[in-house]
Parts: sequence; structure tokens; C-alpha cells
Amino acid sequence: MKNLKPVSDSTFDVGRSTFDLSQMIKNVPFAEALDLGTLVSYQPAQVVSRTIARTKYVNISIFAFSKGEGLSTHSSTGDAMIQVIDGIGEFTVGEQASVTVAAGQSILLPANVPHAVNSPQDFKMLLTVIKPV
Repeated sequence: MKNLKPVSDSTFDVGRSTFDLSQMIKNVPFAEALDLGTLVSYQPAQVVSRTIARTKYVNISIFAFSKGEGLSTHSSTGDAMIQVIDGIGEFTVGEQASVTVAAGQSILLPANVPHAVNSPQDFKMLLTVIKPV
């Protein structure tokens, strides 16, 4: 970005605001290759999550769903992109039929549209939610 000015290794000035990335991104090392699938482990009969970043406008989390687990119908004020990183997940979006998404595939969930997640087998996903300003 043209207006992005580094202040330190993890702090940047953008116009009148200063962002400290060390406070926005957490629970993972900086400047290292990461295998996202290793950041959460499967636990029997549980959904395990790990927050990577959470701000007013962005939420990035990794989930591990044990077979048969899921998230009931809910909605978000932001658009969501889900990247399945292991296994297969099933997603219901609005009134449409369930969509099966396998490792290496993604699905986009629009803001304010009810959706649900189910796990026909163990699966892991990376969730990125972008909320309006």
C-alpha cells in the first residue's frame, strides 16, 4: 500500500492510524513456514478452535471438528471465507442444499445469511471473516 509506512518490524503507520501487527496476529510465530493443520488437534466429540487474529474488522481462526460435530445455524455481519485444510466438511448456506467441501477447497459465506457446519468425518478449516467498516 502506498500509505503504509513501517515504524518497526511489526508496527505500521497508515494515514492517521498506527497498527501493531504483534497485537493483531497471535498464537502463531512470525516469519516461519506454518502447517496450519498442526495448530489445532482433533479431540473426540469436540470442536477445537484457535484464534489467529481478531480485530473489529477481521477474525481469523482455525477449527478442528471431530466426526459428527458441527456448528448450528448462525449468521455473521461479515463475509466469511472457509478453506478446508484436512478432511471433508459440509456447509449449509441459506436455503440451498448442503455443499461438501474437501481439503484444498474453499467456500464463501455471505454476510447476514444463515449457515451451518457439519462434519461427516474429522476435518479442519481456516475461517477468515471480514466485517464492514
